[in-house]
Parts: sequence; structure tokens; C-alpha cells
Amino acid sequence: MSTHVGRRTLVWLLAVLALLASPWLAAGAATRKPATHTITIEGSRFDPSTLTVAAGDKVVWVNKDPFPHTATARAGAFNSQSIAAGQSWTYAAAKQGNFAYTCTFHPTMRGTLQVK
Repeated sequence: MSTHVGRRTLVWLLAVLALLASPWLAAGAATRKPATHTITIEGSRFDPSTLTVAAGDKVVWVNKDPFPHTATARAGAFNSQSIAAGQSWTYAAAKQGNFAYTCTFHPTMRGTLQVK
């Protein structure tokens, strides 16, 4: 009988501790600083071709080719316009989802941005 009461007390204590800790856990998640991720454009390719980021993160496309490119989402979520050779463009990934994108100058260049 005392073992049963001991288990019940332990379960109760763990539940109380979880409730007490939840505001700190939530505050830690809310204060996460946005990360910056880089996609390199080189050899008429996006590298990496698929990138997963958290909502709020920044994504930088860096053009290392000697000619311009774009990073244009097919569904219109973002559009870099022309990124000149040696230049970059930054996008703040606010909306969650999977965003297929291409270079409008070179349609065989394709990538996917996954925002969680």
C-alpha cells in the first residue's frame, strides 16, 4: 500500500514540476535568436538545393557566378529580382511552408526552402 502512495506522490510532484517549468521553457523558445543560413549560387546551381529553416530565420543567397540570377518562389512568396555577380540577397522567412523556387533567367535552376 505504501508503494502505491509513493508512486502517486511521485507522479503528482513530477506534474507540479512540469507546470512550474513550462513558463521558463516557453520563454526560452520565444527568445530564440533568428539564425542566418546561406545558399550559394555557383555553377548555375543553388547549394544546398533544399534548405530547412525555422520561421524568423534569415536566408542569404550569394551569387558566385559571373552573371546574374534570381531566387523566385513559384507561388510568389519571395522574389529576389536580379542578384548581380558577386552580390547577395537576404530573405526573412516569416511564413511556414515548403517553397519551391527557381531562377527566372535559368529555369533549370531549382531549389526548395522549407520553413518550419
